[in-house]
Amino acid sequence: MANEEQLTQLVEYIARALVHDQEAVQVTAERAHGGGTIVRLHVAPDDMGRVIGKDGQIANAVRVLLRVGGFHDRKRITLDID
Repeated sequence: MANEEQLTQLVEYIARALVHDQEAVQVTAERAHGGGTIVRLHVAPDDMGRVIGKDGQIANAVRVLLRVGGFHDRKRITLDID
């Protein structure tokens, strides 16, 4: 039952906990064509590996959290890391 703003705050919180340059973290949400939401995460280039994780495990875990957050409202929420 989380709304989009709560989910973007969650992604921002997780990203800031992982990176060295916390000021470079930017999270935005935008509507997709199919009625879903795309959450875009931007971090400093040096911190990209920290957010993605080994074999993409951290990024996939965040994607799972977003999917679960949107499940109750039947919304598809995806994560794009810039």
